[in-house]
Amino acid sequence: MEELARLGLRVLALAHRPYKESHVFDNSGISRDDVEKNLCFLGLIGLYDPPRPETASSIAACYRAGIEVHMVTGDHPGTAKAIAQQVGILPADLGTVAADVADAMVMTAGQFDKLTDEQVDALPTLPLVIARCAPQTKVRMIDALHRRGRFAAMTGDGVNDSPSLKHADVGIAMGQAGSDVAKDASDIILTDDNFASILNAVEEGRRIFDNIQKFVLHLLSENIAQACTLLIGLAFQDKDGRSVFPLSPVEIIWIIMITSGMPDMGLGMEVAAPDIMDRPPQNKAGIFTWEVIIDIIVYGLWTAALCLSAFSIRMWGFGDGNLARGCNRAWSEECDLVFRARATTFVCLTWFALFLAWEMVNMRRSFFRMQPKSERYFTQWMHDVWRNPFLFWSIIAGFVTTFPILYIPVINKVVFKHTWISWEWGIVF
Repeated sequence: MEELARLGLRVLALAHRPYKESHVFDNSGISRDDVEKNLCFLGLIGLYDPPRPETASSIAACYRAGIEVHMVTGDHPGTAKAIAQQVGILPADLGTVAADVADAMVMTAGQFDKLTDEQVDALPTLPLVIARCAPQTKVRMIDALHRRGRFAAMTGDGVNDSPSLKHADVGIAMGQAGSDVAKDASDIILTDDNFASILNAVEEGRRIFDNIQKFVLHLLSENIAQACTLLIGLAFQDKDGRSVFPLSPVEIIWIIMITSGMPDMGLGMEVAAPDIMDRPPQNKAGIFTWEVIIDIIVYGLWTAALCLSAFSIRMWGFGDGNLARGCNRAWSEECDLVFRARATTFVCLTWFALFLAWEMVNMRRSFFRMQPKSERYFTQWMHDVWRNPFLFWSIIAGFVTTFPILYIPVINKVVFKHTWISWEWGIVF
C-alpha cells in the first residue's frame, strides 16, 4: 500500500465476508461495526487521477510571482507527497533541503493538530502538504498563515471545505464539481475548475492595481505641479500689488480635463507589464506606498520648477520684466510680454504632462526598454506605443491641439489669455 501511495495512486482496500441474504435484509438495524468484523482481505486497487497538464506550469508561475502553494488533502500522506512533487509544490528531492525544513514540509493532520500555535509559529516553514486533513486543520493552517502576515486564498469543492473557505481572505469554490454549500461560503466561483484560471485572475488583479497607481501618480503629479506654479506665481505682482498669474483659469481647466485627463483614462486601459508575474505581491499598504508618494512629490515639484523657470526666463531673462496692469483680464500692448510668458509656461506644462504619461506606461522600466527580452533593442518602443491605442491617440491629440490654441486668433488672446510664440519654443525644448 505504501508503495502504491508513493506512486501517487489513491489506494482502495477490498475485503469480503459471507452473509446469509436473510440476515442482511431482515436486520435493517445491523451496525457498521458488525458488518466490518472478520473480513477477508482480497487486495488493493490503485487509482490514478492525474493532475491537469497545466497545473505544474501554473504552480511554477505562482512561485515566480511570490505566491506559495499549500496542499491540504484527505489523501494518504504518501499519495499527497507524490502528487505534490509531480506538480512542483514540493522539491523533487527533499534531501536537498535541511532536515528540519523537510520534516516541516509534509505532515499529517494528526501531527499538525498536536502542535500548539507557538510550536507552529516556531516551525522553519509552514507545511506545504498536510495529508488526512480535517476541516478544523484547514482553518488552523489559515490562522497560521495570518500570524505570519500572509494573505490566504483557499480553494475547495466539498461541504467540509466551507469553514476554511469562509475563514480565508479569499474563498474560491469550484463551479463544476463544487457543492452548493462550498459555493455559498466562497467569495469567488471558478467556473472551469482550473487552477490556472486563478493565476490569470491574479495577473488581472495586478494589472488593475498597477493601472490605478499609474492613474493616481500622473493625476496628482500634475495637480501638484499646477498648484505650486500658481501659489508661487502669486509672488509675481504688478505695480498695484496685484498678482499676475503664470497660468490662466482656462489653461488650467484645459490641462486638467483634456491634456492630463485623456491620458489618465488611457493609463487605466494599459495591458499588463511583461514582468508583472515575475515580481513579489503588492504591499498591503495599498496604492499610496512611500515609493508612489515620493514620485508624486518629485514629479510635481520638478514640473512646477521648470514651468516657473520658463515664465521667469521669458519675463526677466529675455524681457524687461514689465508685469503690466490688467494682464489677468485681457490682452493689451503692455501685456504682450506677460501673454508670451504665459503661453510658454502653458506649453511647458502641457508637454510635460504628455511626456509623463508615456513614462507612466511602465513604472519600473524605461519607456524605451519595456520589453527587456526583445531583440529589437532600439526599435521596440515604436511597437510598444501601439499596445494602447487610446493612450497613443490621446497623447498625439494633446500635442496637436497645442498649436491651434496658441495661434488661432480670439482663441489664444480672448479665451486662453495668452498669445502666439516664436523663438520661445527654444525655452520649451
